[in-house]
Amino acid sequence: MVEDQAFWTSILQQPGTLVLPGNHRYGQSLELAGGKAVRQPSGHWVFYGLEGRRFLMTDPDGHPLHECDWGQDSQGGVTLLAARLYLDWGQWVGLKPGGMVNTISLDLSTRPGWQNISRGDLQNMAAQVMGVPLTEIEFFYGEQDLVIAQTGMATIRHRKDAFYVLDEGRFDHATFMSCMGAMHWARIDFLPVVELFQSLLPGTGSAAFELIRGLHDDQNPKDPVPLKYRGIPTYPSEAAFGLFSNFFTPSVSGTESPLTVFMDQSRSHEVTWFPNPDPPRRYLDQEQRLCVTVKKGAIQKVTAADDPTGLPFVQPDRIGFAACGRTVKIQAGNLVLQGQGVRKHIPVNPSWGMTQEASPPFTPTGTQNWHILFPAGVPAVEPAQAFSAVLLYPEDRTEIGERESQPFVADYWEDLVEQDAVHGQQRAAAHTVLIHGFDAAIRTCLTLDRLRDYTILYTAPAFAQKQAQALWNHLAKIQRLNWLTSFRFLPEATHEESAYQQSYDLLYVWIPFAHYSQPEAVEAKLRRVTKALKPGGLAMVAGPESIPQHVAGLPLEVVQNEPVSTLQPFRMHQAILPNASMNPRLRVWQLKKR
Repeated sequence: MVEDQAFWTSILQQPGTLVLPGNHRYGQSLELAGGKAVRQPSGHWVFYGLEGRRFLMTDPDGHPLHECDWGQDSQGGVTLLAARLYLDWGQWVGLKPGGMVNTISLDLSTRPGWQNISRGDLQNMAAQVMGVPLTEIEFFYGEQDLVIAQTGMATIRHRKDAFYVLDEGRFDHATFMSCMGAMHWARIDFLPVVELFQSLLPGTGSAAFELIRGLHDDQNPKDPVPLKYRGIPTYPSEAAFGLFSNFFTPSVSGTESPLTVFMDQSRSHEVTWFPNPDPPRRYLDQEQRLCVTVKKGAIQKVTAADDPTGLPFVQPDRIGFAACGRTVKIQAGNLVLQGQGVRKHIPVNPSWGMTQEASPPFTPTGTQNWHILFPAGVPAVEPAQAFSAVLLYPEDRTEIGERESQPFVADYWEDLVEQDAVHGQQRAAAHTVLIHGFDAAIRTCLTLDRLRDYTILYTAPAFAQKQAQALWNHLAKIQRLNWLTSFRFLPEATHEESAYQQSYDLLYVWIPFAHYSQPEAVEAKLRRVTKALKPGGLAMVAGPESIPQHVAGLPLEVVQNEPVSTLQPFRMHQAILPNASMNPRLRVWQLKKR
């Protein structure tokens, strides 16, 4: 007991362990502050505060995995004020319950008899407008969220929990990342919908569910409350099902597959989730900068924080697939990490709790790895940049950045060619394609129905690498790795001249925002497009409203154009972040060479 107490003290007094304001008292003396430490069967430590709520969880060696700060709400009840989550590769992300509030105001005074409109009527209106059952409105909107003033002005507040990227593990300079349905953290009673999931740093979902599962266990020592997937609306996906299944066991009535029921948006709520007996456990090796995840005594994945690929080594799935061919297995008491010409042996630490050496068979998907997509050499990417190559969107009216704007354009074009037969046929007929400047949306610009010749010019190495890895994974899954040599990812700085000396049937070109105020730069770009485009070819160009005056003397015809701020993909984004603001000059253009 004395040894344990000394260990607790060393953990809690370690710089950077307790950062949230309400927990500083526990660093002085856990027992004097009314707290306690509990060692779990896995060896992990959970520290509880005066309210009986966990404020810290560490691995067996005392490395922090999450920290919580509890306080009181306006009614005097216990509430979660903030939390920090440690990601496998060393980054901290923050969670602020109710950190985002979207407000809608309705003037009811123009309606006859508005004085008789009740809060229940307002709930019914909200359900009809949002297209969700009344029960969901009642569940997610409290009394303070639906208010009718004496003037007849109604206010609807939709609260969400917000995720932030933390600088040095602190909220001082936090950057908004994503959001999810507002959880009842003091009494976990549903599984949330995560929005802007593509903005999540890798490992955020697992770390968040590690916290959710931990709190659910704390709150249900006996007869755990089953959970449902709830949101306004829900967005079921196989990725979400896989994440939930790591920590909870799905169940449905009847003989249908839980996955089948879950993937039907109208029936996702029919799946009941019970805590599974052995959720994933994370173990950190700070000396080797590793995070090892173990489930049911078997190795699940290993993440190296100094890996410039930004990818973990994982157990192959049930069909033998491992992302980018990076695998981990246990052999003769060692972890064997293998992939991209790398083979590394790491002795298994007994504290990791591994009891199984058997690994699922790995079915090789081919000898070519994603490096072949970079014929000029794989770009040099710092590990932190590789892991953090995600798009972050402002939660306020700050104008969305250039790279963050690219997916809206690419998604619109993708929808257009799928819905318009003429454009669809022209894209399908293309044999040679140039993609220039769409570093964050390269994968969307690729059509993989048959073999084509793609030249891809990039300026952001970390994003290009991530897009190349996604391409490799897709081709591996459809057993088309022999197509890899048809794709060339080339740095713009050294290959732009030579790339535009070739001829293409289809071009995707992004004109940088900085060129919008430089007419000569825009015109030079369009002259290059004209030269590289084959007669009858199509150029998809993202650029300013001045495009027509620059193509006036060129053999280019403007087929169609739209401001990006009016496009459906951006409107969908605004449904999540209503204050989102786009560069007003950015438009999508379709130009055809006469």
